[in-house]
Amino acid sequence: MNALISVYDKTGVAGFARKLAAAGYRLISTGGTFKALQEAGLNVTQVSELTGAPEILDGRVKTLHPKVHGGLLARRDLPGHMAEIQQHGIATIDVVVNNLYPFVATVSKPGVTLTDALENIDIGGPAMIRAAAKNFPCVVVVVDPADYDRVAEMLSGGGVPLEERRRLAARAFQHVALYDTSVSGYLRDTPGAGDESLLPQELTTGYTLVQKLRYGENPHQPGALYALPGPRGGIAASEQVIAGKEMSYNNYLDAEAAISAVSRFSEQAVAVVKHNNPCGLAAHADQPEAYRRAFAGDPVSAYGGIVACNRRMTAATVEAMKGVFFEVVIAPDFEQAAVDALAKRKNIRVLKAPLPEKPVRIVRHISGGALVQAPDVISEDPDRWDVVTRRKPTAGEMEDMDFAWRACVVIKSNAIVLAKDRAIIGMGAGQPNRLNSVHLAIRVAGNRANGTVLASDAFFPFADGLEMAVKAGVTAVVQPGGSVRDADVIAAAENAGIAMVFTGMRHFNH
Repeated sequence: MNALISVYDKTGVAGFARKLAAAGYRLISTGGTFKALQEAGLNVTQVSELTGAPEILDGRVKTLHPKVHGGLLARRDLPGHMAEIQQHGIATIDVVVNNLYPFVATVSKPGVTLTDALENIDIGGPAMIRAAAKNFPCVVVVVDPADYDRVAEMLSGGGVPLEERRRLAARAFQHVALYDTSVSGYLRDTPGAGDESLLPQELTTGYTLVQKLRYGENPHQPGALYALPGPRGGIAASEQVIAGKEMSYNNYLDAEAAISAVSRFSEQAVAVVKHNNPCGLAAHADQPEAYRRAFAGDPVSAYGGIVACNRRMTAATVEAMKGVFFEVVIAPDFEQAAVDALAKRKNIRVLKAPLPEKPVRIVRHISGGALVQAPDVISEDPDRWDVVTRRKPTAGEMEDMDFAWRACVVIKSNAIVLAKDRAIIGMGAGQPNRLNSVHLAIRVAGNRANGTVLASDAFFPFADGLEMAVKAGVTAVVQPGGSVRDADVIAAAENAGIAMVFTGMRHFNH
């Protein structure tokens, strides 16, 4: 019996090989793995001795040989196969232990060159893994060190059952698929690639399991967290929970909404998120004041929500949060005093995560397929907005409309935001019609609606929503325009004496 071992990640491989040798397997290996096993005191045969051919091209060609792949692919239940490999002096290979060159780790390094990337594309490894996995009824393939102990115990006992071989083969093909996805993504996502990079003819996505979660959105739904391969950034970096309880499925969803909301602002901003929507959002040079203004947006909804900052969170901000229960507090960094104070609170999670970089694409799964789009990230200059009423917005109104417009991008459609002094005063979200969203925003704001500006993520189809806002005290409106009834809406604004601007840009967030 022969076991071929060729791994880049040598974690636990010497111990596994020792168990294979004790179970009667002849050990065959290559390059660095051969040296590691030999140094561990094991009797190992070089692949070049098996094949009768030297490793060539700086090791690029070593296992790509009939004596390797014939030994892997021959079906033991077919007499013709067995006679043919015997005729050519090929021995069967019964176990393959392999993992691949560190392509993702290599291309994640700053300043990596194309030459370095190409040198870390594994060829022989995937070929070996695929051959062994294709023939899993006859060959045991192991790609994950976590499987070493269980497989060794089976091989030392009655053998590896067919169902376990199949599971190992599935993991092997997935291992190669993830690797190939990473390579194709690196080569495709190059500057200037345009739509071919964003929306290619064929698209695969690959993730690695970070952790199983207690459950998904509801207790009867299993759930887990996965991350893109490579250095984990953003919310998927579970190791960045620096204090408090373990994150839940809903915590991760809301944390993503919260950090995405504050990342829209270059100035200091604080968001309070509940059920995936910012119920409070404010920008202010003083972080505790930004928090207080964000919390004031909807103090009732804020309870049990998530707070996010786009700057290092200070102890003074944590002090301002005293007396309010929040599930998660998230920021790119924390003062140590802030962490110490938060860690004393019950049932809280303190999450340190960088502001998200611009995503390459957004993928949403639907029955039988997926929808893919570019992220809603676009530079908009308020100075280029079209003022469509005789009354021009004041400087203060323009500043608040700029804030409200950026805020409504991250609120679920139909989105209506009432803002004043660069803070949300009231918002309506996720309603099937815009009038309901206006009503909700006004209800939340109450008397504070007087003197606010309003942002609508899409045009007003009728004048009724605007008229409702005017009655509540709204003085200026920013919206995309583009309705067949724009003239009616403009006329309503003129009659009320308020200012209105059209951006020409819609921001649905379903």
